[in-house]
Amino acid sequence: MEPLTGYRELPAHTMLERARASYQNLLRRRTVRDFDAARPVDRAVIEQCLLAAGTAPSGANQQPWHFVVITDPQRKSQIREAAEEEERTFYNGRAPEEWLRALAPLGTDANKPFLEEAPLLIAIFAQKYGIDAQGERFSHYYVPESVGIATGFLIAALHEAGLVTLTHTPSPMGFLSKLCGRPESEKPVILLVVGHPKPGCEVPVHGGIKKPLAQISSWL
Repeated sequence: MEPLTGYRELPAHTMLERARASYQNLLRRRTVRDFDAARPVDRAVIEQCLLAAGTAPSGANQQPWHFVVITDPQRKSQIREAAEEEERTFYNGRAPEEWLRALAPLGTDANKPFLEEAPLLIAIFAQKYGIDAQGERFSHYYVPESVGIATGFLIAALHEAGLVTLTHTPSPMGFLSKLCGRPESEKPVILLVVGHPKPGCEVPVHGGIKKPLAQISSWL
């Protein structure tokens, strides 16, 4: 244990101002499917966002995550091909009708051009267990929760940096382990598409409607 040195206490009015500003900033965040292929993203920006994600809390501070940043066009093409194969199976029979009805307003289908158009993809892996210096396995705890929190940090950091994202989750996505060269101890959970929006980009109208506070929270 060590002394807490990073905490800064703020006046009540400043706390409220910052809370409101944070909400308004995140309210502008939208999931984007049309990326500007002509606009690259500075690697240094992504690295800082990844560092921000790495500050997330995790079970026993084991940080059971790994982020693979993919910029190589050939690798992105391979990922698109593999993802679309899974998506075709999904849309053509594996998906329940209820899920397809929920997706219908978004106009999505098995075609995923954004996987090649976006300047980079971030494959997020959950480490099911760790390997110590002697090559022995040791358990990780609260892995889904920890990786989910880190992913939220990452999305917020990318938004704060002026980038847009899409969380893509083809199922199953085991192909990512092979294409990214990741070990058996890791499981791919999310493919985060990152870049700048294409000029004239549109997003679903209903996507901006958020549930009111009374529906997402309660006080006891």
